[in-house]
Amino acid sequence: MHKNKKIAVIIAAAGSGTRMGGGIPKQFLEIEGKPVLVKTALAFSQNQYIDGFFVVTGEEYIEKSKKLLEGIDKFMGVVAGGAQRQDSVYNGLKVLQADMDYVLVHDAARPFVAQDIINRVVEKAVEKGTAVAAVAVKDTIKTIEDEEQFKSTLPRNQLRSVQTPQGFRKNIIVKAYEKACAEEFYGTDDAALVERMGVPVYVVEGGYDNIKITTKEDMPMEYRIGTGYDVHRFAENRRLILGGVEVPYKLGLLGHSDADVLVHAVMDALLGAAALGDIGRHFPDSDEKYKGASSMKLLENVSDLLENKGYSIGNIDATIIAQEPKLSPFIDEMKINIAETLKISHNKVNIKATTTERLGFTGRKEGIASEAVCILNK
Repeated sequence: MHKNKKIAVIIAAAGSGTRMGGGIPKQFLEIEGKPVLVKTALAFSQNQYIDGFFVVTGEEYIEKSKKLLEGIDKFMGVVAGGAQRQDSVYNGLKVLQADMDYVLVHDAARPFVAQDIINRVVEKAVEKGTAVAAVAVKDTIKTIEDEEQFKSTLPRNQLRSVQTPQGFRKNIIVKAYEKACAEEFYGTDDAALVERMGVPVYVVEGGYDNIKITTKEDMPMEYRIGTGYDVHRFAENRRLILGGVEVPYKLGLLGHSDADVLVHAVMDALLGAAALGDIGRHFPDSDEKYKGASSMKLLENVSDLLENKGYSIGNIDATIIAQEPKLSPFIDEMKINIAETLKISHNKVNIKATTTERLGFTGRKEGIASEAVCILNK
């Protein structure tokens, strides 16, 4: 409430998000561990002026949206959307309570809206009857005669890039939508419907970070770091497998699988970065199906897990710690094996080998240790 006026919000979330790809509407993709829709809803739930908000979404996503929003303060319900955004917002306007004085319309795909932007829109709307968040245009804008020739250059100081939220006195926006519907007019935003009635629309400062998520490039990149460490002792009558390469040596490493200590460290780093546990959780040594298993096959499974969670690998840096044997002749082949199994370029994998100057269990030639660090992107 602001100046004893009740403020409602309609969050438009009925878009299919076809430009995002991936088969899921963008409002349900996750940012910082929260679906975009939830992050947007929380911005209005936490605002000092807002009394309640509705979400308008496709019929097939009504129940999903209700479950996501259940328990969020000021949540008033989910409404079925229409064929276009304008139809969806109109559906939202029809269910507003009679005691609501002002309405803000906001795109669910703008989850970074700041509290001060919401405040400015509410304050100006209550003062003037209308308010739209916008930012100054940074680029020079030109009109074109055809695809090959500019017609004119528009005065940049008079141009604004329009955002949401857009706020209106309820009777103004309802009348604007009723008129547009009756005349089958479709505008590119809510303010356009108000403008065509001759009602002035006032602008307030938006924010350049109040972006609308439209394509994958608009999603913020999430970086995750993981570390892995593994140790295996030497044993007779075992092959020495490192990075999927059989290294000629008198001893091998003891383990339930092929005991590829390098790959095990890499897998633990990858799983750790994605918060998916460790190799013991996914490939327990109590399970007979992993007895003698190729660690490269297990690494392939880890790669599938990461892909299903939407992660891509930034890079991997691994170190093998061994007094013997000499490993430098085999490093390049190890890198290739790991990179190709993970379906990443070779230059994203680095492998080093070192000794402990005859100190500790590796220095005494009792076994080999390996550690790895990775970065995941999402």
